[in-house]
Amino acid sequence: MDFFTAYDGTKLACHVFGDGPPVVCLPGGPMQASAYLGDLGGLSTHRQLIMLDLRGTGQSAVPKDAASYRCDRLVDDVEALREHLGLDRMDLLAHSAGTNLATLYATRHPEHVSKLALITPSVMAAGITITEDVRRETARLREDEPWFSTAFAALEAVMAGQATGDAFQAIAPFWYGRWDETAQAHKAAEDEQRNSEAAAAFGSEGAFDPEATRAALTRFTSPVLLLAGEVDLNSPPPAMTELTRLFPNADLVVQARAGHFPWLDDAGQFVATTAAFLR
Repeated sequence: MDFFTAYDGTKLACHVFGDGPPVVCLPGGPMQASAYLGDLGGLSTHRQLIMLDLRGTGQSAVPKDAASYRCDRLVDDVEALREHLGLDRMDLLAHSAGTNLATLYATRHPEHVSKLALITPSVMAAGITITEDVRRETARLREDEPWFSTAFAALEAVMAGQATGDAFQAIAPFWYGRWDETAQAHKAAEDEQRNSEAAAAFGSEGAFDPEATRAALTRFTSPVLLLAGEVDLNSPPPAMTELTRLFPNADLVVQARAGHFPWLDDAGQFVATTAAFLR
């Protein structure tokens, strides 16, 4: 573990896995400790992974100003980490909600990003809409699963604005390519790893300016990988296709039978794809 100080004096932590050229990794959640990423299925055998615990999560300190949890303000923490590492340019990898932060960083500091890997990305920063029909079509790819009927009914309730704690628990299998013991343990650890106050502030008013972000992305020329899961309900491939088109130099790879955490569903395939891009 390594520590550094953010612009406002908040002490931040990052976890280091493996050897070789570094890759800075930003977790999702939003505002979930980086522990859930593990070593990304063994990607650390190819590159050194620098896993940032965002402020108020994991081993990083809670800031004095809760408004500093807002996504656009977290960009300065990523820049502080780059400076701490002494990197002029860095490879940047992010997962889920963390891809919003990576995208904002790349648009504000494009000169410091050599490659950008977006794993099952969120589309909030870019202002892309994922329709209910797309989510239904993606969910129906799992019709043969024993849990499907209960989970699909819960999904319909959530989309109808009738979400309950039980409904969110019922749809959990949709986030994983396999709802096995590993996936269930991964999901069970989520509540303890996530800072709910920080998550509420992450996307609050002013965090995103989709029109400006989309315009900036058209000028971001570094190589970009978007890795989607074929059965990922959160980041379905049709939306990922739309996101990919915003970048002038991006490739979309859809990992077969993968959900929102593709390194858990098929570590070998995930590592092969990601390591080849980062090579």
